[in-house]
Amino acid sequence: MDDKSFHFFAFLSRMKYINRWGLMRNTYTENIQEHSLQVAIIAHGLAVIRNTYFNGEVNPERVAILAMFHDCNEIITGDMPTPIKYYNPQISKIYKDIEDISKEKIISMLPEEMADEYYSLFFKNPDDMNCWKLVKAADRISAYIKCIEELKAGNNEFKKARETILQTITEIDLPEVKYFMEKFIPSFNLSLDEID
Repeated sequence: MDDKSFHFFAFLSRMKYINRWGLMRNTYTENIQEHSLQVAIIAHGLAVIRNTYFNGEVNPERVAILAMFHDCNEIITGDMPTPIKYYNPQISKIYKDIEDISKEKIISMLPEEMADEYYSLFFKNPDDMNCWKLVKAADRISAYIKCIEELKAGNNEFKKARETILQTITEIDLPEVKYFMEKFIPSFNLSLDEID
């Protein structure tokens, strides 16, 4: 081993400085580190639901780890607001290219011998497509939960976002997502004293 040091983990620790929902007034800020943990917890749950109730054979731990890393590139790119990111196909393609470049940059902060292990967490491969579908669904559900929490706090800024995000969730053709929305989401509307 040489004396060279690597910046990967120190760089990832900066996820806590990247706030989400930049175009909207928030009653509390949410950073991508908090968001990634919530997405990992939800994605893991979706995988367990699939395996338990819908004859799935997906690895919940793999799903959770992909979710943990799903927004790491935003340390470099920031959290691009959805209306801008998907404004038109050209912007979407350019942003995707920027995301890929930023992921490569972060992976370059690892020792070469470790890079392959992390490459598969940053870039989608065919073997993980079922896992990534659950991560994407969990990402949407996490955004929906943020809307519920903001509306509970009296912030109507999130009213339209909640409707739009709920529509995108209902379009996801995964029974585990429907199950999660029916069985677990209602509790997010309750106060702590009501959760028993």
